[in-house]
Amino acid sequence: MKMPYLNFKSEYNRIPIIQIKNDDLHVYEGTQAIIHELSKVKSGVIVFETYPGIDLKVLKEDIINLLNPHKIINIEDYAKSEIEINQMLDKNITEDRVFGLISHHVIEDFYQMEKIVDLNQAVKNSRDLTVVYGFGASLIQGRTLIYVSLTRWEIQLRYRAGASNFKMHNPNEDILRKYKRGYFIEWRVADRIKNQIVDQLDYMIDYNLLEKPIMLPKRLYIEAIENVVHRPFRMVPYFDPGVWGGQWMKEVCNLDPTKSNYAWSFDGVPEENSIKLGFKDKIFEIPANDVVQLRPRELMGDRVHGRFGKHFPIRFDLLDTMGGGNLSLQVHPLTEYIYDKFGMPFTQDESYYILDAEKDGVVYLGFKDNINKEEFINDLKKSELGDFDFPATKYVNTFPAKKHDHFLIPAGTIHCSGRNTIVLEISATSYIFTFKLWDWGRIGLDGRPRPVHLDHGFRSLQYDRTTSYVKRELINHIHRLNEHEEITGLHPREFLETRRFTFTDSIEVETKGSVNMANLVDGKKAIIEAIDGSFEPYEIHYAETFIIPATIEKFRMRCLDHQCMMIKAHVR
Repeated sequence: MKMPYLNFKSEYNRIPIIQIKNDDLHVYEGTQAIIHELSKVKSGVIVFETYPGIDLKVLKEDIINLLNPHKIINIEDYAKSEIEINQMLDKNITEDRVFGLISHHVIEDFYQMEKIVDLNQAVKNSRDLTVVYGFGASLIQGRTLIYVSLTRWEIQLRYRAGASNFKMHNPNEDILRKYKRGYFIEWRVADRIKNQIVDQLDYMIDYNLLEKPIMLPKRLYIEAIENVVHRPFRMVPYFDPGVWGGQWMKEVCNLDPTKSNYAWSFDGVPEENSIKLGFKDKIFEIPANDVVQLRPRELMGDRVHGRFGKHFPIRFDLLDTMGGGNLSLQVHPLTEYIYDKFGMPFTQDESYYILDAEKDGVVYLGFKDNINKEEFINDLKKSELGDFDFPATKYVNTFPAKKHDHFLIPAGTIHCSGRNTIVLEISATSYIFTFKLWDWGRIGLDGRPRPVHLDHGFRSLQYDRTTSYVKRELINHIHRLNEHEEITGLHPREFLETRRFTFTDSIEVETKGSVNMANLVDGKKAIIEAIDGSFEPYEIHYAETFIIPATIEKFRMRCLDHQCMMIKAHVR
């Protein structure tokens, strides 16, 4: 194990906090404070609309019961049966462990709506205090409406700990299948609810910490989101081990050195990451996707919102194979394929920016010239059956990977990173649509063979992406603009453009009418400054990903080291 990887002490901040106010007035931290505030409601209906994954038992015992309501209604008692729901969702769930079909269901589809109508009528004129709670509780009209929120990463951790999906008793089911059901169905429905009811909300509760929930009035919640879209900000990163994981992030990202490895760092994925809002010393955590959903034009820019709606288009993450193994050999679907099969409007075009590498680091990219396609397909099929190691280098190019190289990977291109590299993956955000072709015969951390998807992969591979094509169009396709700035990609087939800036003092950077996502890829730290004084200076450290909302047309970067380098992406 090689340590250290840096010649300086990393200042990577694993818990970035966006300070909103220097006071915490009307911020209710802990169950007692929440109960004290909600106890002001003496009659009528209080509705707790909950995100899937909320621990309803804890919510009821620690908050609802202590409001002393005359009646408590768990709305989920009025849902359709597990069998009925599964039949309804059959085409969306599919038999595949990983992939489903994006759902366009609404919450009404999951309920016995004739009973909901009757229930609304029954509680409508109640003079006593009634509390309704659960996923879909907002189907009931109430005097006070509260949204109980949870971040995506916390939901995934709860799945791993044995939590079930909505109206499912599946505590021990394959984690990939639980996640699939959340990603393709439940979270889509929940976000539609949030968008629909946000204007009617009275309060928002962050229930990520079961022992310390925290509540804001809707006004403060909206003010905070307005604040976020007018300043640079970082999301809260999370890290996960993997069968190919390495050792670099332990040092650079200040992680637990006793863990076996870290494979992924998700530091720039709004649909997965969260943001922490600071109100004096009280921290309120929300899904970063709330900002995308509620202020898409301000965050992304009018042109980008017009093209992508409420779907954030840029993704940055780190892949660590230092002292680890190769990533799986893989391909991403073409646009027409991902739309036809999975309901996604665009695909995961991407690139590998090499943040660091050992001398033996390589990237597998594109087919070798004049391969035998049928032999390639047959060898992959044999490898899937076991007892046969797919000869990857017989068919796929390997190119040396050096620090600051940039490999462009339009969808349809066979690729993977080899061991002993740190990849800053810059891609479009279609998330999980990676078709593994060969995983070097490995077993996943769950003890099961890692899934491969040869049928999908064979329908996506572009066999004309050969050695000459890759050398000509996909490796270090760099165009220098001036002494500080150069365009490094992406490929013309991809809608993102990346620009790299090298500076020793300060530079001014335009956002091009688009949200910008960036990473400090060299130098200890830098300061982001407002040219017009509209936001406070914001400090960024090596390897940190950050977002510049489209409301900021131009910003200044000032280096706090002998030299800094930043790479940023925007929508062309």
